[in-house]
Amino acid sequence: MKAAIITLGCKVNQYESEAVSKRLETAGYEIVGPDEEADVYIINSCTVTAESDRKTRQAVRKMKRLHPDSIVLLTGCMPQAFPNDAEKLVEADIVTGNKFNYRIPELLKNHINGQRDFAVEEHKSGEKFGGDIVTSYRERTRATLKIEDGCNRFCSYCIIPYARGRVRSKPLEDIEKEAKTFAENGYKEIVLVGINLSAYGTDCGSDMAQAVGTVARIEGIERVRLGSLEPDHITDETIAKLKEIKEFCPQFHISLQSGCDKTLKKMNRHYNTDEYATLCRKLRSAFEDCTITTDLMTGFPGETAEDFETSLAFVKEIGFEKVHVFPYSRRDGTPAAKMTEQVEKAEKERRAKKVIEEAEIIRQSFLKKQTGKTVCVLPEEYSKGFCHGYTANYTPVKVDCPPDKCGELINVKITGVDGDYCVGIII
Repeated sequence: MKAAIITLGCKVNQYESEAVSKRLETAGYEIVGPDEEADVYIINSCTVTAESDRKTRQAVRKMKRLHPDSIVLLTGCMPQAFPNDAEKLVEADIVTGNKFNYRIPELLKNHINGQRDFAVEEHKSGEKFGGDIVTSYRERTRATLKIEDGCNRFCSYCIIPYARGRVRSKPLEDIEKEAKTFAENGYKEIVLVGINLSAYGTDCGSDMAQAVGTVARIEGIERVRLGSLEPDHITDETIAKLKEIKEFCPQFHISLQSGCDKTLKKMNRHYNTDEYATLCRKLRSAFEDCTITTDLMTGFPGETAEDFETSLAFVKEIGFEKVHVFPYSRRDGTPAAKMTEQVEKAEKERRAKKVIEEAEIIRQSFLKKQTGKTVCVLPEEYSKGFCHGYTANYTPVKVDCPPDKCGELINVKITGVDGDYCVGIII
């Protein structure tokens, strides 16, 4: 039996797809690519925006149209958050949610052709961290390790707390066990991820720095990186602990969403711009060559032209090394979807374009300032005569070197900039 997995959405979903793959392999399945013929097609869905749901529906219908005799299974966040909508997606033979990913082999085994199976159960408070351990990734030099699930924030635009439940943290002993297996399989860098990663440990008396330290102590692991973070829970104590871990990569992707306090309050974000700016100053003071990147939303309901300019000015003030910009997407089931003063689509997109242009000027200036520096790069892939990889602070670098350097940490002198890459030579 062959199974193909189509993954939509974030790094947590990618991790969970790997976990599903391992469980299916244990059950005797051969994992193949989504463009290959398979007996089962699994769509691991995202539901962060209405567009995400559209892509999920499109993927399910496409797989059933192309492979009418195969089983199509829908899982992930979309059916978890909107089970009624998922149940109506008749092209899916089996519908489950991220809570029951571990049951996928069982659901497939018990499935009877011609019948529809629906197995979705909502997350409940008090749940423990669940899921399988992942030991390797296909064709990757960095391993992603999920250490946290769920979110307690309830931002007014976000459906994720309903799709993922409350904050749940992976025990440190399980993190250590999984990271050791990655090291044994040759991985030198591990990225810790979660739905609200900076909340790690708030449910069990631990913290994010302890998780980083646990992984960093493992022989063979030379880099530990954090995934996307929220500003809260990054305390002075956490910063001090992280600073003492030499394997820690000083790259911080800290979600901003808006640089206007009025908008942040409407979003139900738990900080203001002064607090955010103070955190950025502390990080840049504590970590040499630290980079700070972020997410920014434009056109949130009620965001006036003046509010937008305030937000843009804050982005320029912080000087983010990179900004992921996206127009607000109305999400059914959230308070923001019911707010008046919805901004026109064209205006949301115009504002997004303006931020992207301004952010790119800052990014190019940052990349050019790297020229002449000697950095350590972990090449991940080889293409067109260059190895492509990242520095500890996640600066993208392409290096004129042979492909056998992929997966090795190499010292590189930056000689210039080519588009979104720094260019360097081995020294």
